[in-house]
Amino acid sequence: MRTVMFPSVVESHNSELRSVSHDLLRGLKIYENGSGYIIGHLAMTEGVAPQRLINSSPLDLDYRLLLKSGLLLAATMGASPITLTLGFPQSTFHVNRQHVAEFIGNAQKVNYDTCTYGGGEREMMNIEIAAVDVVPEIIGHIMGVRLGEMRQRGNFFMISLGYGTFEACLSNEEGVVQRTMVSAPGIRYAVELAMQELSEAYYLGMRTEHQFDLAFQDGTITLNRQRVDIRETRKRALKRYYQNVISPLIRNKWTDNDFAKTNKLMFAGGGAMYEDLVDCFRKEFADILDMQVVDNPVTLASQGYCLRSKHLSNGDGSTAVGLDIGNANTAVSVIGANLLETVAN
Repeated sequence: MRTVMFPSVVESHNSELRSVSHDLLRGLKIYENGSGYIIGHLAMTEGVAPQRLINSSPLDLDYRLLLKSGLLLAATMGASPITLTLGFPQSTFHVNRQHVAEFIGNAQKVNYDTCTYGGGEREMMNIEIAAVDVVPEIIGHIMGVRLGEMRQRGNFFMISLGYGTFEACLSNEEGVVQRTMVSAPGIRYAVELAMQELSEAYYLGMRTEHQFDLAFQDGTITLNRQRVDIRETRKRALKRYYQNVISPLIRNKWTDNDFAKTNKLMFAGGGAMYEDLVDCFRKEFADILDMQVVDNPVTLASQGYCLRSKHLSNGDGSTAVGLDIGNANTAVSVIGANLLETVAN
């Protein structure tokens, strides 16, 4: 399986960009209704205020542009016709699954610019869609853990620490225990706390939330031509996020009977990369749970979706695609296809 990933940001851009990137992944520019939009890495480097709506729906332009970008990359990676699985947070799943299936339909036409990475003109790609399935995002994580390289068996708690949404549940061999499913604001909560704290001492300029999130991940930010270490600010923000949001929700939802059914807890999602946040879980549950961050926390959902697509296509991995349109990053996973030179290695 191969996975590529790009920031989930979009900005309108109608000026010519020629040879500003090495490949399609870093040079995504798509035209929709006569207007050009730079997406992902290209939006972060060439854009002024790249961003997207948090937990946007298939009715929103930014979601549709990210979806088309994902399909374009998947087709370039060799998947055809595409059997697609994608997901939404549990809180928006029921509202959005029909909308996205209707929008995708049996085919998509993507008008994109090849000039950004050394080509000579716009091109139109017709992408055939064999089937579409939509599942809750946390199910994608569970499928990745159970059907992927980990091959996890038995019962375990699944924690999804996403940018827009935190979700968790108890998974068993039959599926999930619906009563244990929880959903709350994600890492964005901590990012906003950090922005508020820093704004009391520094002028943060016109940075968008997504631009600041990159600094939050790095632990440093450049302010007034000085590199500022924000790791302690981040640590405080993540601790407050855990204490204010996550811990009370779990305490109210998970019972002693649930903890009696397993001693395992799995972390996935971008938030799992923050050791300070994972430590908060360890301090509360170390006496009762063995906790593990999965090997690929940021891309696990898309890989779980891809394995689901392979099942839907009767084991034909050549058509299977998993697309995770997250609030921070979009990940595209494909089985049995070689990445072409136009896409980053």
